[in-house]
Amino acid sequence: MEKNHIIELLPEYLDSTLSEIQKKAVAEHLAECSICSQQYQELQELLKAIKDEATTAPSDALRSNFFGAIELEKQQSQGIHTLQPTLTERKSSWANTLLKVAASIALLVGSFIMGKKQQEQVSNKEIAQLSDESLSLKQTAMISLMGNESASKRIQGVNFIDEFNEPDEAIVNALVARMLNDENTNVRRTAVEVLSEYTASETVKSGFISALKTEKDPGIQINIIQVLGKIQEKKAVSAMQFLLKQKDTQPYVKEELEAIIPTII
Repeated sequence: MEKNHIIELLPEYLDSTLSEIQKKAVAEHLAECSICSQQYQELQELLKAIKDEATTAPSDALRSNFFGAIELEKQQSQGIHTLQPTLTERKSSWANTLLKVAASIALLVGSFIMGKKQQEQVSNKEIAQLSDESLSLKQTAMISLMGNESASKRIQGVNFIDEFNEPDEAIVNALVARMLNDENTNVRRTAVEVLSEYTASETVKSGFISALKTEKDPGIQINIIQVLGKIQEKKAVSAMQFLLKQKDTQPYVKEELEAIIPTII
């Protein structure tokens, strides 16, 4: 005959809610039945995990054991009998205990996920703040260098544009100002080279067109003409024609203009 089991009494046994007679009967049964003893040990591990690891999700092993115990209970439901009639008078049923344990696990997992999400939000906010502060410092450093008395420092400031993924309007305006007004030819040439990477900006295109009317260095003039020709900037035609008519415009610059203008018109 199949041996009786007392699995459904284990939660009350662990909670010490059974009578003294029931406790003794369960203890004696556990000493003799390996199946119930194993379930008792696994349930102890599960409850201990919930108590000791209140801030983390249960391990896969404990979760597997927990649901394994449920499955075993279902499979053996036909062979489960009470030790004696008085054992059926319990404070709560095994089903209620399972609901309590499942609710505890759900609460732990939910707390873990919410805590992790909150930490990520705080971390992202701090990173964004540090990034903004870093960009602000870089912008201050760049504009400060471009206003330095030393031409080499101003060139260094112009090249500092590499530190920005997307320079804002203040930086673009500062670079255009260097291109149009700096007294040093090398600084202006460097500014043209840097700004040629940002021709999508209307400020940059307008700056190049204005430079055609003010720039006196032939090398820089040709650089600007080639940039405007490459982007097919029709608004530059008038400024190019103006430069073409100037008596002091070098012959090779005029040749460049005569070659570029027809491609834009």
